[in-house]
Amino acid sequence: MSPALLALDHLTVADTTPSQLIAVAAQVDCPAVCMFLESMAVLPRMPSFDLIGDTRERRETHRQCVELGICIDLAYPFTLAARTQVETFRPAMETAAWLGVRALNTLLYDREPLRRFDTFAAFCELAAQYEFVVAVEFYPLSQIGSLGEALELVARVDRPERVGVNIDLLHLMRSGGHIEEIRNAPPKSIVYAQFSDGPRSLEREAWSSEASQQRLPPGEGQFDVAGFAQILPRGVSCSVEVPQELQMAQGLGVRERAARAMDATRRAIEDFTAPDARPLGREVM
Repeated sequence: MSPALLALDHLTVADTTPSQLIAVAAQVDCPAVCMFLESMAVLPRMPSFDLIGDTRERRETHRQCVELGICIDLAYPFTLAARTQVETFRPAMETAAWLGVRALNTLLYDREPLRRFDTFAAFCELAAQYEFVVAVEFYPLSQIGSLGEALELVARVDRPERVGVNIDLLHLMRSGGHIEEIRNAPPKSIVYAQFSDGPRSLEREAWSSEASQQRLPPGEGQFDVAGFAQILPRGVSCSVEVPQELQMAQGLGVRERAARAMDATRRAIEDFTAPDARPLGREVM
């Protein structure tokens, strides 16, 4: 993957609408984005927007994708909890398909193992109707908290290349994992990866705010970012997920924050990127 092929994650510039995110990605030479389909109350900097259905924001986002040549690699949020009814995700999936999204990112919070698997399997069935890839993002504060647990879940579903793991380097480190674990992952089980950096250790109470509000750009912390890039399966698409609440509060603009994160990542991994990665997003018609 050429460093220029990295996607810009919505969390890196959380104070943008989807259409604004597309414009910023073009400004910092990103061919793709990872996008929230709904604004999130847990992200107070994210402006309110209405993307699902035939809305003005959806049309504008589509127009920007077409005119600027930007793909949407991955769509959020698809959170599966104890009371989740999978069919309620259909409108969001319809919008994602219309926008040309290829992969849907899932987080699993149901504490009951059998129900958790059944819900996830049903989600994968619904996603298959729209030809989406499904990515499981393990997160140590969720019920799929490690790479090993995510790989086990993916293996049970048994849909190689269509259902796989999204490896966020921050979550790998906070879960007590190591990049060498990636080497032993089954072929085709990893469908996405996300770059950021941070201190080697951090109190558990701060993990949530770190993940959603303040990470370090690659090269500014203690993670082995270059080693992570080197060990990822050849051709896996990647994004830069570096929320910057402190810089936002200090008045650093959207474009400057995006460029800060992207440039740092490109510098950190430029010697280790494979030549054949591509953005996941489908062609937008």
